[in-house]
Amino acid sequence: MATRDIYETGFDEDVQTNSSTNPCPECDGRVTTNAIETICEDCGLVIDEQRIDHGPEWRTHDQDQRKRTGAPLTAARHDRGLSTEIGRGKDANGNNLSGQKHQRLSRMRREQSRGRFQSKAERNLAHGLGEVRRISGALELSNSVRDQACQLFRSAQNENLLRGRSIEAIAAASVYGACRCNGLSRLVGEVSEMARVVESRVTNAYKTLNEELGLPAKPVSPGKFVPRLASDLECPDEIRQRARTLAEQAEESGLTAGVHPAGFAAACLYKAGEELGYWVTQSDVAETGNVTPTTVRTHHETLEERVA
Repeated sequence: MATRDIYETGFDEDVQTNSSTNPCPECDGRVTTNAIETICEDCGLVIDEQRIDHGPEWRTHDQDQRKRTGAPLTAARHDRGLSTEIGRGKDANGNNLSGQKHQRLSRMRREQSRGRFQSKAERNLAHGLGEVRRISGALELSNSVRDQACQLFRSAQNENLLRGRSIEAIAAASVYGACRCNGLSRLVGEVSEMARVVESRVTNAYKTLNEELGLPAKPVSPGKFVPRLASDLECPDEIRQRARTLAEQAEESGLTAGVHPAGFAAACLYKAGEELGYWVTQSDVAETGNVTPTTVRTHHETLEERVA
């Protein structure tokens, strides 16, 4: 009777704190909730005595029996990860299938692959997101940055930015844009090399994404490139620390505005090696930073004049 009255009065059973807007359905008294049950302080009616346990229902020794749900939704796939996967060879319990069931599953896989995409746009989306996942994996980016790049590619397709441009270039530009929005030290050349697309096409695609979508891209400071370049050059720790200090001093002095961050970081490493007797040629640091020796020499002269 009490349960029926609760549903008839529209009492919110999910409320877990004291609230005057949800009185007792029997006497309109004050309702309180503790760690176990929800009761009325006036009449003692137990409104809810089984709290929802949001934790896993399996125990420690049941690690192999997790069959409740599948993988979570993800923006890295065109169908958000809700696609059907038809297995091969064995059933869900690990038993071998008969020849007749093998043939049936083969036909089901064929029909499933044919009806997987409802339109050409969905097929292009699947191909583009696959490229984004591949590039992100090759660059060893985190899952959050990968998902942001996938969402950026979706936005580009929704705004019809793929027309007249290759899917691979937009996918690479999406990855580079996600890196820029998160302040990661990635160059266009690195992304284009992993994407197997000419750097100029990736640059043009990124400019289009930046202008049309208004990306909150952050300027990358030269100090973030110092550890990577130092690792590639196998510089000692004292060289890396001195170069990082030079880059921070240059940033505080406003010398890094409008400069190539990797080129300036390379110049900091060259100057740090020169001060501490670790002789690295300008061509070596320029090649590591993907810049010309002239760029390194120009920034080195700036450091000599303005930074102690």
